[in-house]
Amino acid sequence: MRKNFLPVVLAASFFSATASAQQVNVICSVQADWCNLIATTYARTTGVKINLALKGSGEALAQLIAEKENPKTDVWFGGTGDPHLQAAEQGLTLEYKSPTLAQLYPWAQQQAEQSGYRTVGIYSGPLGFAYNTELIAKKKLPVPRSWADLLKPEYKGDIQVANPASSGTAYTMIATLVQLMGEDKAFDYLKGLHQNVSQYTRSGTGPIKAVARGETAVSISFVHDAPQEKMQGFPVETVTPAEGTGAEIGSMSIVKGARNLEQAKKFYEWALTPGAQAFGAAAKQYQLPSNKATVVDPNVPDFKKIKMINYDYKKYGASAERRRLIARWEKEVNSIPR
Repeated sequence: MRKNFLPVVLAASFFSATASAQQVNVICSVQADWCNLIATTYARTTGVKINLALKGSGEALAQLIAEKENPKTDVWFGGTGDPHLQAAEQGLTLEYKSPTLAQLYPWAQQQAEQSGYRTVGIYSGPLGFAYNTELIAKKKLPVPRSWADLLKPEYKGDIQVANPASSGTAYTMIATLVQLMGEDKAFDYLKGLHQNVSQYTRSGTGPIKAVARGETAVSISFVHDAPQEKMQGFPVETVTPAEGTGAEIGSMSIVKGARNLEQAKKFYEWALTPGAQAFGAAAKQYQLPSNKATVVDPNVPDFKKIKMINYDYKKYGASAERRRLIARWEKEVNSIPR
């Protein structure tokens, strides 16, 4: 823990020590340990109190919409990038061009540019498959290596994926398949996959937890969620599909009409520093941080070894496109009896 603490102290040192009476209201859409680590350290090193609200990205967007006329939030930190792009599209977040942008990976800068600088990428993680090594061996199932493999009849009842209506992970899967195959072929694929799915979970992390605990053999998940399960002793491995895959870009936005705007900007800048971004791995979350200078934990997936599609975040992050694809999935896929 201490090896991650020093750079954060240095990163925070440019804040005024007279800020002790200040506060910033943050909706945090990453895991609770990560949120709490950020809040505790930021308060300790800057004297600025963080009022933290833990919400999934869908809930966070709903709150910003509900509070549009009288915002109670200053910064929205983390969660899949699509809802952040929707918030930008709806004018819920503030245009802010960080001087730190040049230090970030191109995908993080692109997220900012495509939103009109109303959000920015803070981490990324690839979509793939997780599997329970013991269950795969016991059932004599092959390890799935491709999207096509998941349609094989031997996987019937042994696959879990989240519901795209409630999960950014699952929506990323649909958008990935549409870009990879073309929309009609992607929906034909999803109909075939439906026959092998035992359960659509509400949360994107639900399927990989089910894999870890031996409740299902295979999940479609963000592969950076696996190391934490392995550290707890569960027999989990991951693979990314041979045809290509997409990735989430976790994002951060300043809320338009923020009551504590100057403190919001200071927190935003701090959160883009290498020291602050090291807290993801310190909390056992293994997405790739967006600042190129951040020390990358060995558990973070190596993007150089993964076949990535050229994911169109602007198109598939738009509210109308998301609603349309999810409605089509509900009508044409989820309605089919299994």
